[in-house]
Amino acid sequence: MLTVSAVHVALWVLALTLMGAGLIGTVIPGLPGVLLLYAGMWLGAWIDDFTRIGWRTLTLLGVLAALALLADLLASVLGARRAGASRLALLGSVIGGVIGLFFGPLGLLLGPFAGAVVGELAARRPLGDAARVGLATWVGLMVGTLAKVALAVTMLGVFLTGYWW
Repeated sequence: MLTVSAVHVALWVLALTLMGAGLIGTVIPGLPGVLLLYAGMWLGAWIDDFTRIGWRTLTLLGVLAALALLADLLASVLGARRAGASRLALLGSVIGGVIGLFFGPLGLLLGPFAGAVVGELAARRPLGDAARVGLATWVGLMVGTLAKVALAVTMLGVFLTGYWW
């Protein structure tokens, strides 16, 4: 008869919690979503002594996590740079995203845009240019988020496939 210890169950609850928080964190700025997801997957592999999820799969998951982080960073920076954003606009976008966390989904969507616009205005750019930079920064953030979500879902698929097949 198979017995499961309380520690085993607690570790799986922690692993699944990390994975769930990681998936949520891929769309909420300020949470290290992909890293939490990878940590949960690594813990899940460790719980079973790496018999179902081995080092090859963990390496692939690590590469996917790194690609997700890189895509997120590059998309937002390239979107802003393409529009000629100042450093203040980039900083404003990050600050706007963090402040937007406190205002729910609408804050998450509008915070980076507003922060980039305020940053451009602080850099003494005209309102029209500031709005253009804000929009480009926002589009870059959305593209990065979509890429990050797609790679996180791919990671989950790789993990589940490796675990059950």
